[in-house]
Order: sequence, then structure tokens, then C-alpha cells
Amino acid sequence: MRLTVVGCSGSYPGPDSAASCYLVEAGGTRIVLDLGNGALGSLQRYTNLDGIDAVLLSHLHPDHCLDLCSYYIYRRFRPDGPLPLIPVYGSTGVANRMAAAYGQTPEPGMGGAFEFREWSDDSRYEIGSFSVTVARVAHPVLAYGMRIEHAGRVLAYSGDTGPCAALDRVAKDADVFLCEAAFHVGRDDARDLHLNGREAAEAANRAGARSLLLTHVPPWNDPARTLAEATPAFGGQIELARPGLVLEVD
Repeated sequence: MRLTVVGCSGSYPGPDSAASCYLVEAGGTRIVLDLGNGALGSLQRYTNLDGIDAVLLSHLHPDHCLDLCSYYIYRRFRPDGPLPLIPVYGSTGVANRMAAAYGQTPEPGMGGAFEFREWSDDSRYEIGSFSVTVARVAHPVLAYGMRIEHAGRVLAYSGDTGPCAALDRVAKDADVFLCEAAFHVGRDDARDLHLNGREAAEAANRAGARSLLLTHVPPWNDPARTLAEATPAFGGQIELARPGLVLEVD
């Protein structure tokens, strides 16, 4: 598997990064994990928009899904004619939520470009070359972590979450754990919302992940502090996500 960080800014786009978006490729299949504010423009640096096979949304906060509106325009109204439908996976009500975001009625909504499919907790999906298992994590809205497998390798993605057992299951023995770290230790204490760097590292340790990639750092945070808070709590490889970073999950 190849992971490309398209956008990694937490909560809103920053001056150097779009909001959450990650391109994952293997075996001829290209999927996009989340498509937050500003991400569609950045995505075009790394792949042809015609070649995406599915979009997987962790949850329906704007910094994880809103650029699906722009992608709808591209797939539905391009001068050469509409592209075939592709699946968009998301939480309950995803089709109506995205229709409302674009100012449409539920029918037809975005049905001219996407086939919407709703996640079911602790369920497994075969998406092209990937097997994807999702688990509901701790966030104010219905949100899912994802476990993406191909050829014996595992990429885990936290989405947005506080500490929870479901996150540990998603990340179990992952080769790469792409984990949010939106909070700072000692400053933020809201429950069931986000992780700080130390909590992300502790989750990676509990799960036995080989490497940890910290993401979803808001522009008002200090990424160096996030990394410093995480490093003592994790014994494996650890780094900060940045736009354009490419990792081979092997």
C-alpha cells in the first residue's frame, strides 16, 4: 500500500495544508480517506480525479467531508460528460447530509455522481483491492475509525476520536497508524472529542502498532509540541504528517 497525505490540518484548513484527506493506493485501486475543506484542489497534485475508485468518510464534520460537494461538480458536470458512479461510504444519513451541504433536496441529491453506502459498526467491506473494517469511535457525532488491509499489511486511521477501546481494535498490530492528535497535554481536557499527542502514542503502544503518523493538528497548535508530547510514550517510529508525505506501508 502507498499512503499519500493530501491534507492534514485539524478542524479547518491552515495556510500550509487542506483539511483531512489521504490517498491510499494498492493493486490498481485508489481510495480517498476523507475529503475535508480545501482537499480537492490539493488532491489533484497527486492523482487524476477520474481515477478514484471510492471515497471513505470517517464522519460528517466539514473538515472531513465538505469537499465532496466540489468533487460532485467535477464528476457530474465535466464538459466531456459525467463519470460513472463511485461509492461513497459514510455514517448514517450521509447522502442527505451531503445533499443539504450542496443545497439540494435528498432526491436526487448527489445520486448523479455517487452511490452512497452507510457504515455499520464492526463490519468489514471489500473495496477493490482493500479490505476495510470500521469501528465506531468516541466523537460527538457518529464517527468511525478504519482498518485498511492489503496483501497482509495494515493501515489504521483514527478519524476523529477520544481514547476508546474501538480505536485500539482498529490499530491492532498496524504497520502504520495514522492517528489524530488535535489536543495539547495540559490545555485541552474535553472527553470523547480528540486525542493529544501522548494519548495517540499510548493508543499506538497498546495496539502494538509498528509506526505512528500524527495528524489533524489544528493551525493554532504547535506541531513540535505535539511530537514532543507523543515521543516518550511510543517506542516505535513516529513522525508528523505533512502534505505530500508518501509512505509505503510494507
